[in-house]
Amino acid sequence: MEKIDARGRSCPEPVILTQRQFRSTDKFEVLVDNACAVQNITRFAENKGASVTVTETGEDEYTILVQKK
Repeated sequence: MEKIDARGRSCPEPVILTQRQFRSTDKFEVLVDNACAVQNITRFAENKGASVTVTETGEDEYTILVQKK
């Protein structure tokens, strides 16, 4: 499975990276380190009809699983 490491990047860069990956892959993970990125990526993916699962993997670290339906 593809993984995008967007930790340390400020908005809107994590969403842009997610957008690019969304065009070419049906299922992938995005690693982020702030709640704002989680909200923005979740909103983007759900608006595109994808399912989103967020897992908090540490203090201010999240893994977002995006899967097209």
